[in-house]
Amino acid sequence: MNIRARIAGALIAAVTLVVAGLIMAPPAASAQLTEVTGFGTNPTNLRMHLYVPDGVGSRPPLLVAVHYCTGSGPAFYSGTEFASLADRYKFIVIYPSATRSGSCFDVSSPQALRHDGGSDPVGIISMVRYVQQRYSTDPDRTFVTGASSGGMMTNVLLGDYPDVFKAGAAFMGVPFGCFATTDGSSWNSACANGQVIKTPQEWGDLVRGAYPGYTGARPRMQVWHGTDDSTLRYPNFQEEIKQWTNVHGLSQTPSSTDQPQSGWTRTRYGSTGTMPQVEAISLQGVGHSLPMSGMAAAAIAFFGLDQGGGVTQTPTPPQTPTPPAGACQVTYTMNTWNTGFTAAVTIKNTSSTQLSSWALAFTLPAGQTITSAWNATISPTSGQVTARNVSYNGTIAPGASASFGFQATHTGNTSKPAAFTLNGAACT
Repeated sequence: MNIRARIAGALIAAVTLVVAGLIMAPPAASAQLTEVTGFGTNPTNLRMHLYVPDGVGSRPPLLVAVHYCTGSGPAFYSGTEFASLADRYKFIVIYPSATRSGSCFDVSSPQALRHDGGSDPVGIISMVRYVQQRYSTDPDRTFVTGASSGGMMTNVLLGDYPDVFKAGAAFMGVPFGCFATTDGSSWNSACANGQVIKTPQEWGDLVRGAYPGYTGARPRMQVWHGTDDSTLRYPNFQEEIKQWTNVHGLSQTPSSTDQPQSGWTRTRYGSTGTMPQVEAISLQGVGHSLPMSGMAAAAIAFFGLDQGGGVTQTPTPPQTPTPPAGACQVTYTMNTWNTGFTAAVTIKNTSSTQLSSWALAFTLPAGQTITSAWNATISPTSGQVTARNVSYNGTIAPGASASFGFQATHTGNTSKPAAFTLNGAACT
C-alpha cells in the first residue's frame, strides 16, 4: 500500500472521532482561521493559516501546529484542540500547509536538515518571523507541535532553529535526521519501521550538526508515541528519547515515572517538575493517530502556556518589596553526571508580603558554568550569579513558590551554593 495512503488511513479514524465530537468542540469564539500570503521567503510554496484568539494581549505566546501527511493547516485546526486551547489561554497559532503531492513535509533532504538550508523549514520560519513582527509576540515563548509528518517536522525545527523555539511536542514522530535520504526521495522505510538505531551521542551529533557553531540554549522536548503504531513504529520513541536527552546532556535514566492517565506512562528527564528538559509519554495500545483527548492540553502544560498568554495587565506595576531576612526559603536539587549537572530551584515566599518580581543571587562553586536555563534568566554564567523571573512567573504570593532550573558543566566540584539572597535579603 502506498505509504501516504497508509498514513491517511491511520489518521482518518482519529479525524472522524473529532468530527463526531468525542475529542473536542470547535472554538466558541468570533475569531476565525485566516489565510496569510506574502509572509516572506517560502522556497516550497507552503500555505499559511493563522488563528488569533479574541482578547489576545500584549506580547502573546506563539505556537506552530504542523499537520500530518495528506492533511492541511485547516484540517489540523479543526481536527485538534489547539485552537480551543488558544482561546482559553490566549496564544496565537500558525498552521502551515504542505502543498507537494501527498501533503507531507520535507524532513528528509539535506536542505531541510540544516539551519537556513532551504525547503519547508525556511518557509515555516518565515511564518514565525512574520507573526513575531506583526503581533509583537514573546520570542521567549515560541513553540512547535505536530503529528506524524508534523511530529517529524517538530524534531527538525528544534534541531535547525534552537534559537527560535523554546520547546516542542512531537506526536508519533521520529528523531531529527532519522528520515534523511540521499536519493531524492522523501521516504525512509528503515526509519519508518524502527530499524534505525543509534547511540545517544550519534543522535545528539545529528542535532548539533544542523547548526554548526551554535552554543546557546537548546529547546525542551516532549515526545509521544503509541505502542501499536504500524506507520512510524514504536522503536522511534526510544530513539527520540536518546537523542534529546543527549542534546541536553542528560542521563537516559528518568528523573521520575508516573501514569497521569490510564494507558499513559510518562517519564521525565532532567527534573521532576511539570516543565522538564525532556518528557516522554508512551501510549499503551494506541496506533498512529492524531492527538486524542487530553494530549494537546498536556503539551500546552509542558510549554507553560496554561499559565496564561500575555493578556494585557494594568499599566503601572507595584514596586517589589524586599522581604525581611529569613522570609524566603530555597530548595536546590542537583542531578549530576561525569561533566555536568542540572539544578532544580524552588523559591518559597515565607513572608506576609506578595512579591511582584524576584531576583535570586547565589555563588556557584568553582568550576561550575551554566549553559542553559528555563523559567528564569541567569547572568553571568559562573561565579556570583543572579536568576531573575521571566514574564509569566514573577508574582509570588505569601506562602507560594516559584521554580526554575538550569543546566551546567563542572570540573569535578559538584557542591551546592552556600547561601542565597532574594531581592537583596538573605534566605534560609
